[in-house]
Amino acid sequence: MITIYDIARVTGYSPTTVSKVFNGYTDVSQKTRRIILDTAAELGYVPNANARSLTMKRSWTIGMLFVEPTGTGIRHPYFAGVIEGFKKVATSLGYDLIFISKDIGGRPSGYLEHCKIRGVDGVVVILPDHSDPYFHELMDSSFPMIMLDYDTDRASTVSSDNTEGSITAVEYLYSLGHRRIAHISGGMSTFAGARRNLGYKQALAKLGLTLDPAYIVEGIEGDYTVDSGYYAMRKLFELKDWPTGIFAAGDNLAVGAMQAIKEKGLSVPEDFSLIGFDDIEMAKYLTPALTTIRQDTYLLGKTAAEMLISSIVNADAKGGAQDVILPTELVIRESCRRLTEDED
Repeated sequence: MITIYDIARVTGYSPTTVSKVFNGYTDVSQKTRRIILDTAAELGYVPNANARSLTMKRSWTIGMLFVEPTGTGIRHPYFAGVIEGFKKVATSLGYDLIFISKDIGGRPSGYLEHCKIRGVDGVVVILPDHSDPYFHELMDSSFPMIMLDYDTDRASTVSSDNTEGSITAVEYLYSLGHRRIAHISGGMSTFAGARRNLGYKQALAKLGLTLDPAYIVEGIEGDYTVDSGYYAMRKLFELKDWPTGIFAAGDNLAVGAMQAIKEKGLSVPEDFSLIGFDDIEMAKYLTPALTTIRQDTYLLGKTAAEMLISSIVNADAKGGAQDVILPTELVIRESCRRLTEDED
């Protein structure tokens, strides 16, 4: 069986340093951590979970609470990137992941009770249901916790810069000559939806454009599905003055809008310039390929894991909640075009 002493011998680092890496200590450089983890993987090292649990008084398990109301579940493009980044960091440090629900062995319970029964060391919450009292019960507990896409001072949070990304989207359409710019919203009930809506409004004000409430439309359920994007675009067709540029709060919404435009006998970008948000895998394969605002979901998950494990390891350290906002990036493809002087 491979031990930490074998890893120390191969890498040249001390057994203490190797042990710190596998126990999640933060006073080891990323370069050293990477060398030790890569060597461990090459040698086939497997941490002894039982021994570590007794020594460190931890379960080496992290709970994942994921609420996705559309029913897409783990196929959700946002979740897929986040979970990959989170899993990469957590498993490399010896943590197992389990899903937290309100059901244990067929018996209804709360999230907090589930965390206690499973004995998790911490929990990451993705796309929370703000109205769920069991979610707030967990928030009020003492469990180490990281929230993604949420605004609170009761726990550390990680999110993309939804507001600034939306401003960038509208400014890009403006730079192409568009002045009638609509927003297909993901709804105001989610953190991302509210922030992207805010960014749209701030961009209009910044550019001196008049805010027309009729240019802000939502789908059937106020979510990010293709069907909602299709329905929202149909509502824009009901207006007397159609927009020339459209900022969709999510790439799936943009896909739905494209379908409605095509069904109308029109096209992107000849009749409408369209920009999305997220940069899901499908975006570059659409016809035309979708211009969008990229958020790095892998980095979101990676950052969340590093912050959560740090709070678990340094449970006795004093310090308030952190609010980390990661930058977004404009990805220019083929779904937007420059207007001529007589088109807008």
